[in-house]
Amino acid sequence: MIHHISIPAQNPHHVASVLAELFQGTIMPFPPLEGAYVVLTKDDYGTLIEVYPMGSELMPGRGTDEASFCRNAHPYRFSAVHAAISVPLSQAEIEAIAQREGWRVLVCNRDGLFNLIEFWVENHLMLELLPPTMAEGYLQAMTPASLDHLLAQMATVPVRG
Repeated sequence: MIHHISIPAQNPHHVASVLAELFQGTIMPFPPLEGAYVVLTKDDYGTLIEVYPMGSELMPGRGTDEASFCRNAHPYRFSAVHAAISVPLSQAEIEAIAQREGWRVLVCNRDGLFNLIEFWVENHLMLELLPPTMAEGYLQAMTPASLDHLLAQMATVPVRG
């Protein structure tokens, strides 16, 4: 269970507001980092999304010190980091929000296993959104029995490298 994630944004307040709309949640400032916001989804899992200013990085502390923040003056816009997240909105509502923001949105089928919506926050960070009609397919594809079947199938596929 992932309870919260953090993502970078050029405009953290605006991105947090749009994400709150997708989750039917609210936002508040994130005090540990100036200019950051947290999206409160108010679901039964305590799901949060922290939205940091682009270039914010976490560094490990030393000894018993906790992690701290620093700023990278030359951050790269793209990342392999992404998340699949269920949202209460419909596909049409998600697409309308993306269109309003000028952000890329695309309905995808992931290898015949399940459908999702690629929602590109500020056109640099992909969130895989699962509206209720798609979330069930994802959950069915990720049951232990389904994953065991997939692993057995993959065992017969030659490894590329």
